[in-house]
Amino acid sequence: MRVRRAVTAVVAAAFLAFLPNAAQAAESYPDPLPLTGQQIIHDPTVLRLKSGQYVAYSTGGAIGARLSKDLRNWTDAGNAFAEPPTWWYEYNDTGDPWAPDISYRAGRYWLYYAVSSWGTNHSAIGVATSRSGLPGTWTDHGKVLTSETTDTWNAIDPAVIQADGRLWMSFGSYWTGIRMVELDRDTGKAATQAPVHHLATRPDAPYAVEGPYIVKHGRFYYLFASYDQCCSGVNSTYKIRVGRSTSVTGPYADSQGKPLLEGGGDLVLAGHGRFVGTGGESVFKDRGRDVLAYHYYDAEDEGTPKLGLNRLSWTRSGWPKVF
Repeated sequence: MRVRRAVTAVVAAAFLAFLPNAAQAAESYPDPLPLTGQQIIHDPTVLRLKSGQYVAYSTGGAIGARLSKDLRNWTDAGNAFAEPPTWWYEYNDTGDPWAPDISYRAGRYWLYYAVSSWGTNHSAIGVATSRSGLPGTWTDHGKVLTSETTDTWNAIDPAVIQADGRLWMSFGSYWTGIRMVELDRDTGKAATQAPVHHLATRPDAPYAVEGPYIVKHGRFYYLFASYDQCCSGVNSTYKIRVGRSTSVTGPYADSQGKPLLEGGGDLVLAGHGRFVGTGGESVFKDRGRDVLAYHYYDAEDEGTPKLGLNRLSWTRSGWPKVF
């Protein structure tokens, strides 16, 4: 009997090694890397700059900024902008931007962000550039894409990816989910008459999926997104799911073949212990390794939103897993 149990355990372990995330949902999630310093953040986008230091931009202020030399200890670095561009006030009374995305191409850093008000899709995505990527050095270039209350999508939560020599931006929150549009490589803004592709949604209103981020690994593009409820402290139910496609414009499906346009998506990370409502994610490279950045609400600190970082590994079947 002991031999049979031992053999069964070995076979089960070997079998699980080949299973994608959906089949491993019952496993416990790893805690984020231990951090020190200024950890308060929301919707983080993180990048290792050419200078070697790390920068994290986030929702809050005129795009809140954090800096780190080692990815572990973070300091408050003010805001990306000293003053909000005047056009932001067309979309809310406080000139408050949301959910930035930082990337590097063509010798410059590019910072995309959204401006809107809670509960409306009268929204806009803007873009700024900088030679250093540091707070206080950004030049704003205005609107990239807008949405109005007559649209069935919401122009917030941008994330940019280059694919096959072309530039694309995924975006979206509720309002039938995640979308994508091609960008002009020179201006960084929506290409003229570019169609808006549909990548992911939920089967029922309010279509609670938002904050897309796409990365390429091997021959697949992976669409990460935040599902369920954000921004309610310890009552948040945010979680991160993923699907993949051989084309950046989709169709995306999870490991069981369920399309993300039909509510599919493998669970990558959910709340556990003190780390509640994990979401608002992005992915960045750190010396060749993939790192998942997100915020969580700290149940041991009155639900304060904090920075979460986890390394990403990839299973033999090609699905991401946090560790």
